[in-house]
Amino acid sequence: MRTFQRSNEIQARLHDLVPGGAHTYARGADQYPENMAPILVRGKGAHVWDADGNRYVEYGMGLRSVTLGHAYRPVLDAVSSAIADGVSFTRPTELELLAAQDFLDLVPGADMVKFTKNGSDATTAAVRLARAVTGRDRVAVCQQPFFSVDDWFIGTTPMSAGIPPVDTVTFPYNDLSALRRVLAASPIAAVVMEPATATGEPEHGYLSAVRDLCDRYGALLVFDEMITGFRWSAGGAQAVYGVAPDLSCWGKAMGNGFPIAALAGKREFMERGGLRTDHDRVFLLSTTHGPETASLAAFRAVVHAYRTEDPVARMEAAGSRLAAGANAIAAELGIAGHLSVTGRPSCSIFRTHDADGVASQAFRTLFIQEMLTRGVLGQSFVTSAAHDDTAVDHTIAAFAEAARVYRTALARGTVDGLLTGRPVAPALRRTAAPRQIEASTRR
Repeated sequence: MRTFQRSNEIQARLHDLVPGGAHTYARGADQYPENMAPILVRGKGAHVWDADGNRYVEYGMGLRSVTLGHAYRPVLDAVSSAIADGVSFTRPTELELLAAQDFLDLVPGADMVKFTKNGSDATTAAVRLARAVTGRDRVAVCQQPFFSVDDWFIGTTPMSAGIPPVDTVTFPYNDLSALRRVLAASPIAAVVMEPATATGEPEHGYLSAVRDLCDRYGALLVFDEMITGFRWSAGGAQAVYGVAPDLSCWGKAMGNGFPIAALAGKREFMERGGLRTDHDRVFLLSTTHGPETASLAAFRAVVHAYRTEDPVARMEAAGSRLAAGANAIAAELGIAGHLSVTGRPSCSIFRTHDADGVASQAFRTLFIQEMLTRGVLGQSFVTSAAHDDTAVDHTIAAFAEAARVYRTALARGTVDGLLTGRPVAPALRRTAAPRQIEASTRR
């Protein structure tokens, strides 16, 4: 039996000191079964260990930022070597040039790149640049999960307290008519979208048509490659689908977990943030830690791994094998319509539906709970190149046992008596309920 006593103690103390008990909402305890949110202490390859000594096959992979596996030695060695000579300087280093060259060699549609620390800075810089180039304010964002912590996007979500009204409109993915109506209705500075998602492949010709619409209506096309970059391919989704945006935003797997992100784009636009422009200058990106040596060295080591190995193929193979095994079990148990694994193999999700076939947070929580107790940690099945056959076999075996519990809940029509606490809740929601916790008197 796994216990979470030490993890729960640390989590309670975190709630006293850190709003939400985590530094990322997606990492919050409310995203996991109640009193079963492991506090992690180390990772290696496809495995992590928590404060209670429990070992897991892990599928969150640093919110999709780790593709080569935890503590991947060549990245660690490159970082150790770089920081031995210093981390942060008053002037640029040659490492910045080498990293920029590496990046632009991978992304043929980009002429210039600027590094930063997180994806939100990159997407907000893209919006700021598009507004300056077009002289327009309004932004159109695709109805996809997340683009930025900044007002222009968070103001469109339920968690918009403290944000004044934003000039942002939305459109659905794979719906050209809807985007055309948005662009025709009012001047748009930028169309911001993920070119693909785990469960959303572009229909044939869709991205090319989006490109044409942006050109016709004078909007800049911005691809968010935070997840697709280094997971679909080293050159991102734009390399896979052959459509070049005006600007693209990168992060997550660039550093295999080290903090690095980037804004890349066409020279005619990116130069607006530099010293070779006749236009009013754009305050593009200016960060103290954007060019620190550890993350740039990590990025270069990641690039080397992608040039000399084939991590994407290994991620895809592991994900395909896992999905096939899990879905075969669900079919054998007669619950395939209620529990299934779907999506791009390297970035798949599990679908959890109740006895009526409706997507259910309660049933999702039950599944996560049963996988946790069997040594599998993840809110989805995001693989890395380190997920070998042994890790996948363990996961399939855990899935088989968890699926039997799930079938019992379906037969009962409820998770009552099987779920140990309250169900998980959406990370972006207006109130702390339904996972509000009592305020502590500790100071």
